[in-house]
Formats: sequence, structure tokens, C-alpha cells
Amino acid sequence: MLFTKDFKLGVGSEIGALRALLIHSPDSGLGKVVPSKAQDWLFEDIVHLDTMRKNEYDHYVKLLMYFLDPGKIKGKLEDINSRAADRAFFKPDNPGFHASTKVIELQTLLADILEDTAICEKLVASVCAIEGCNYRLQQKLVATPPVELAKIFISGAITDDEMIFAPIPNLIFSRDIGIVINQHILINKPAKKARSRETLLVRYIFFNHLLFAAYRDNILEIPETVQHFLRPGEDNEGKTTLEGGDVMVVAPNHVIIGCSERTSVSGANEAIKLLFDNRVVSKVTIVKIPHKRDYMHIDTVFTQVKRNMWVLLGSLGRMEIDVETAEPIAWFGDKKSKDRTEILQFEAGKPEPKPFSCIEDLLNDISQNDLGSTEPTRFIYSGDNVFPYDSREQWTDSCNLLALNEGIVLGYDRNTKTVEAFKKNGFKVIKVTDLLQKFERDELDPKTMKDTLVLMPSAELSRARGGFHCMSMPVLRDGV
Repeated sequence: MLFTKDFKLGVGSEIGALRALLIHSPDSGLGKVVPSKAQDWLFEDIVHLDTMRKNEYDHYVKLLMYFLDPGKIKGKLEDINSRAADRAFFKPDNPGFHASTKVIELQTLLADILEDTAICEKLVASVCAIEGCNYRLQQKLVATPPVELAKIFISGAITDDEMIFAPIPNLIFSRDIGIVINQHILINKPAKKARSRETLLVRYIFFNHLLFAAYRDNILEIPETVQHFLRPGEDNEGKTTLEGGDVMVVAPNHVIIGCSERTSVSGANEAIKLLFDNRVVSKVTIVKIPHKRDYMHIDTVFTQVKRNMWVLLGSLGRMEIDVETAEPIAWFGDKKSKDRTEILQFEAGKPEPKPFSCIEDLLNDISQNDLGSTEPTRFIYSGDNVFPYDSREQWTDSCNLLALNEGIVLGYDRNTKTVEAFKKNGFKVIKVTDLLQKFERDELDPKTMKDTLVLMPSAELSRARGGFHCMSMPVLRDGV
């Protein structure tokens, strides 16, 4: 079982040095997404699994290991690369798996808890209830070895040729399953049926794995509204939903929650109550963005790079004044209320929320007042703020960056105009393959790097509509 007595939870920013995170490397279920079901399973396209694994995600895991758990990779890169054909390094059911307690694979944690017979029986029964399985199949799954059962739960396949239920391909976006806020875990409440099983699996992991035993009283679950079962219809906009891509821990006392295509106003309200009642933070800012697939979560339109620097989609960042009504409207000019960007900040103990006129004003306030920046706040814009590259590159996650440390961020190599914008702001730019070799030859040290954008290959990963912020659930960061 993956376990360490020294394991700690603690995330109080988006940019503190990353020490531990949860990920899920691409599994066989991603290779079984079919065009007719792609959108139901929340994919825009089908992906080529082997390319995604070997040429893209594999580099991500190696880079994380150099930063978070170097003892398991330093001096071994050539050997690991020679075994790349069997993907032994980052798939937990292979003998060469890294088994890191810093770069933590969700599939390993799931297999661990399935070793307990009572937990296994409960979880199998719960999954079978969701998926409508018959009793004989339920008994067959209970008798399946834990490592194999974990793969089945995730991929939906009992063998390579026999699928028994849908895959859960979105599990690679581990940010959405929940978020660590200081020493608490806020579990998501997904908007789409396609994510129901992954939420169930993750809930069992957090409440039952020894890794999180010391924090079980700190796990927060979003409740449904009172008498929610009386709402009319099977699918309506009033339901309570919240996903991790809409939650950002920007300071120890401050969380941003987005109201988006995936997170409802009701979900945001319930999260505020939980966070204030449990004294997790004292300030929550709600950022309502247009409910469009283009944006999906707030981390698809902005993420933090440094204490005083953010990357964002310029068309949503600023506001202008409607000449007819003298009211602020979104830069893109859509006057429908559901397409307006609105921002309200709530503080515990204060009766009235504080409005912000635009996202840039909010981010500037965070940099200057929450994080105490001594330098002016700067913004790097998607596509260098030039149409149509701003929208094109936002679609391929130019704004969805993961900070490994302040100023050290990962992004896709395909967003060339955004890369140029980083260069204009004094950033070094390096391909991940070159960076890994420099680490191995001691030409660079992860601990001393400054202001660097690491370019990650993206032909297949970008088809899945998520960047490295989406593909990470930080569980421990240093303070800023």
C-alpha cells in the first residue's frame, strides 16, 4: 500500500513550490472513446492513446518527478526511456512503476483500498448500482483481484475486447475531483453524468485510504439544497454542482470560485457556507463567467504565473461601458445576463459583498493586497491578445498552466503566440525534452530555475480539452 507517515496536506496558493499532487495517467479507457459518444463523455474529439502516453504525458510525469521526487528518476532517465515501450514507469500495474509518494497515481490509491474486503464489496455495489449491472456481474467483480478491479472501474473494460460500462476518460483531469484548501479537502459535485463514477471512486479513496487518515474530519462534501428532489424535470439549471477547475486557492485566506458551465450558483453558495462554517478561509470571491463550452471552468480563462503575474484571456479580463445604458458589459459585447462576467467578493462576518468591475481588477487586488507584491501586477494574454489567436489558443489551453514553483509553469507548445507573449515578459522558454536532458546532465537544477515556461508536446492531450492545471490536484505546496 502506498503510505507514508510523513504525508501532509496543505495548499495555500497557486504558485508555492509544489511538493505533492494527485494525477491519473492516461488509461485504456481513453483509447475506447468513440465519436458517437465523445461529447456525452465530455470529449471534443477522439485521441490516439499511444501517442498521448509515450510522446506527451510520459514527459509530464518525468518532469514532475525531477521537481518533486528526484531520487526516483535522477541518473535513471536512460534506463526509463529504454523501457518506454511498455510504459513501465508511469502505469501502476507494471513492475517498473515509480510508486512515488509525491507524484501520486489515483489508480494506485484505488487498488489499495480495494484490498479491504468490506470496502471492496461496498464500492462494487455502489458502482454496479450507478451502472445498472446485474447481480452475477456484481459477484464477479467482487472476486476480481484489486489491481485488476481498479483498472476495470476506471477503463470500463473487463478485458481489452469486452467493455461492461463506459470509461471515465476525464479522470486524467484530476483537478476536477476535488481541491485541497489549506488542510481541508473539498470534494466536487459534478455537473455531468459522465463524471458520476469518478466522483464516487474518489470519495471512497479520500475517506478510506490511510494516506488521508489524519484528515478525514477535514473532508468537505457539497450537499444538495433542501428538498432538491422536488425540483421539476430530470435535468435543470437549478441543481447544485461544483468542479475543481472552478476553485482556486489564491492565498491562505482567499478562494476564488467560478460559476461556469460546470459550477452552479447553488454549488458556489454551498461551498461558501462550508468554507466559512469550518473556518477554512475568510474570503471567497465568486467569478461568474459565460456558460459556454469555450470556457468550461475559470482555470481555462486565467491562471497564476507569479505573485504579480497572471495569464488570461483578454476578452474576458477587461470590461467596457455600454454607451446606451452606461453599465459595464463584457469586452466581447454580449449583453445577455447569462453571458456577463460578474464578480462578487464575500468576507466572513461582513453583510455585504464587494463587487469588482473586471477580472483584471480582481487579480490585481489579489497580487497587491493578499500576496503583498511589491511590483506592479502584469498580465500575459492568450494569443498575445491578437485576434483570432487569442480565442484559438485559449481553446487549446493557453491560459491553463500549472505552476511547479513561482515563475516555473507548464504549457502546450502549440500556443505559439502566447509563447511569444511570455518571451516579451522576460521568460525563458524551453522544450521539456531538452529540459529533462539538462537535469540529467546536471546542466540545470530545478531548485534554482527562474521565470521559465516549459513547453509540453500537445498534439493529442490538447484534443481532450484540458491543460496541466486541469491534469493536477496539488495536495501540498510551500507557503508563498
